[in-house]
Amino acid sequence: MSTTERATQVVLGGTRGGPDVPTLRTDRWWLQPVVTVSILTAFVIYSTWSAFNPHNYYAGAALGRDLISPFYSPCLASSCAAGSRAGFFLQGWPLSPALLILIFPLGFRLTCYYYRRSYYRAFWWSPPACAVSDKHATYSGETRFPLIMQNAHRYFFYAGLVFNALLTYDAIRAFHQPGIGWGVTVGTLVLTLNATLLWLYSLSCHACRHLCGGQVKSFKAAPIRYRLWKLVTPLNARHMNFAWASLIFVALTDVYVRLVASGAITDLRLF
Repeated sequence: MSTTERATQVVLGGTRGGPDVPTLRTDRWWLQPVVTVSILTAFVIYSTWSAFNPHNYYAGAALGRDLISPFYSPCLASSCAAGSRAGFFLQGWPLSPALLILIFPLGFRLTCYYYRRSYYRAFWWSPPACAVSDKHATYSGETRFPLIMQNAHRYFFYAGLVFNALLTYDAIRAFHQPGIGWGVTVGTLVLTLNATLLWLYSLSCHACRHLCGGQVKSFKAAPIRYRLWKLVTPLNARHMNFAWASLIFVALTDVYVRLVASGAITDLRLF
């Protein structure tokens, strides 16, 4: 062995990367965790601000539009802006209407298999990257509180499908402009793309793929489930892409609706 080479003693059961160094990697392995922390932190800060700022979340008849922020749909409080309220609502709800519904889409993302990997690595460094030592001395997986609650992911998935259907309904409604008629605006395209990305994120989910083809001993005996499984499997391969695209765009949709509702910009009518 030359004098320029470095030997690292490997101890079975020792820390990852060897007992004395966190890792032998020389590349910028820390870049991905930093980007993940930055994007997720920015989303949490913005969504929290939006949830506690129940103003300009709906562009209604006064503007000749029917655009509602995805953070506030369905609007279930009696204090909802005129025209935005759902058929069922809670009388006397003192807080922001967004707080009645955000727990479900946020719970779906929080327990998502992909996001769990991402924020476990980025925030907890457990581990931060492949071939980099874990920053925790012990590991119990998701067998204890609060991480055992991650097992509720499939139920948040079902709730997410309901909200996807509601946001699709919002997108369809947006094509009808009060006092003007049916048409296409930038806002209708924004709401439609937002609903589409959320559907792609949900349908590419591992829980969705398991729902379609999990626990099937013979696809020959379950041809319909086989077709569904074949349909969602290619989407599952792009689950990461849909997760980030839908996360960023749902925030941008809220921004767009707020800008239109506040009068900062005009929702351009295309035809």
